[in-house]
Amino acid sequence: MKKILMTSLALGLSFSLAQAASETATTTTTTTTAGTPTDPQIANVVMTANTVDIDAGKLAKSKTKNPEVKKFAEQMIKDHTSVNKDTSKLLGKLKVKTEESDTSRTLRKEGEATMAKLKGLKETDFDKAYIDNEVTYHQTVLDAIDKTLMPAAQRPEIKDLLGKVRPSIEAHLQHAKQLQSSLQ
Repeated sequence: MKKILMTSLALGLSFSLAQAASETATTTTTTTTAGTPTDPQIANVVMTANTVDIDAGKLAKSKTKNPEVKKFAEQMIKDHTSVNKDTSKLLGKLKVKTEESDTSRTLRKEGEATMAKLKGLKETDFDKAYIDNEVTYHQTVLDAIDKTLMPAAQRPEIKDLLGKVRPSIEAHLQHAKQLQSSLQ
């Protein structure tokens, strides 16, 4: 049962970001070509993905008794909050407003579902599910950056932002994998 729950938590958030890689657009003026997100949509996906992880980090910080998991959660809150501040500042400078997309809406919805599932877990079950989700989530974010967001970004400043945050996401992934093996 625990294995099924942990897998469903990770898959739910993975699906959201993986959708960014395959999202197809209908004929609207908000996408550059069918399936390619615009800069305002990319910014919204970035901010939504960060917010989802900030919320998960806050929950983990309040629920875990494991000092290493708590430290990791605090780092997620700090780093992802910083990225959202940098993104907001950049968007203000560029005079760009974020734009919702199916991907950002799905991210938010799946993030809420994952939070509800995590809230029902206790101690080591929570820690394992949270860290398993963080591994999957950060890998999926890296894949979305590399395969969808970076190639679709039109403004050099948006590409630069993605390029600057990528190493942090990679470091988060490696840290989460390290914690994951210690929780086995």
